Parts: sequence; structure tokens; C-alpha cells
Amino acid sequence: MKNFNGRVLFLDRSDINTDEIIPAKYLTEISKEALAPHLLEDLELEGFTPGKDTEGISIIVTRENFGSGSSREHAPWALEMNGINMVVAVNFARIFRQNMFNGGMLAVELDPETIEELFQAFAGTECTGKTDFEKGTITFHTENGPAGSAVERTVSFDLYDFQRELIRAGGWVEYADSRY
Repeated sequence: MKNFNGRVLFLDRSDINTDEIIPAKYLTEISKEALAPHLLEDLELEGFTPGKDTEGISIIVTRENFGSGSSREHAPWALEMNGINMVVAVNFARIFRQNMFNGGMLAVELDPETIEELFQAFAGTECTGKTDFEKGTITFHTENGPAGSAVERTVSFDLYDFQRELIRAGGWVEYADSRY
């Protein structure tokens, strides 16, 4: 099972599409690893620097409709090759979300109010996330919250049993290999 703990990047925008996650010009690459340096390089977001801001990140928190656009596996692969195994959003494009689970990665949906609370408490800070996969919780923590003091918030998420099985196995290929 992949690691779902670590530093958190807040991307304050809705509708981040697969072309922004990994530009189409890199879809001819023959290895997942070749996608890594191009993650989010076409994302235009004030204050965001591709490459620099994703370095050492394990979790992304964003707004609505993450992964819209073309239905390609390359977008989750580019995240995975950068050590980002979890994205938290209000919702996802359906095929992108399934591609995350097929790769053994977490696509966590939270209500808009909770996402807004996370942005208010943690965006712009050195935030970490710790996931308890079995309990279905993520604890966000920062030492330098808006008032200059430590802030911690635990949120719960739901998964279907089959999604849990895919994640435990490491993805669809590993799941199928172990059962067929």
C-alpha cells in the first residue's frame, strides 16, 4: 500500500484539468518516470511555481472537479511519480477518480464547507497530513496557523469496499494478479 502521509499542497482553484496536471505533449512518453518533471507545469495559479511548489509534497487539497478533461491515466501517473498519492477535493471527474484508485491512490471527496475550513486553517502554512486509512480519517496539522499557533483538524472520508481493496493491493493490476 502506498504512503498517504506527508506535506500538503493547497491549490485554490476548481476545474484543474488533466492537461494542466500533465500537458498532452508528454503523452507519447513511454515510461511513467518521464512524466515526473512535467507535473502541473501548465497550471496557471497565482503564487504557484511548478516543480518548486510540488517538491516533497504527498497530498494535494483543492476545490471542485479535479481531473476534468481527457480520460487518461497519465494524470494520476504524473502525481504518483512525484510522490503525491492522495488528492482531496469536493469532487473529481469520474474517470480521473477511478484512475486514481486503479493506481492504488486515494481520491478523497469532502463537502465544500470542510474544504473551505481546511483552506482557511492551513493554506499558506507548512501543513502535514496523516491518514488513518482503516479509520477513514486524515489529520491536518500545522505549527504556524493563522493566529501563529499550532492548528490540527481531523476529517473523515468514506470509501467503497472495492476502492479499499484496490488501495490495499496497490492498484488494479496488483489486485487482479492476486485474484486471477
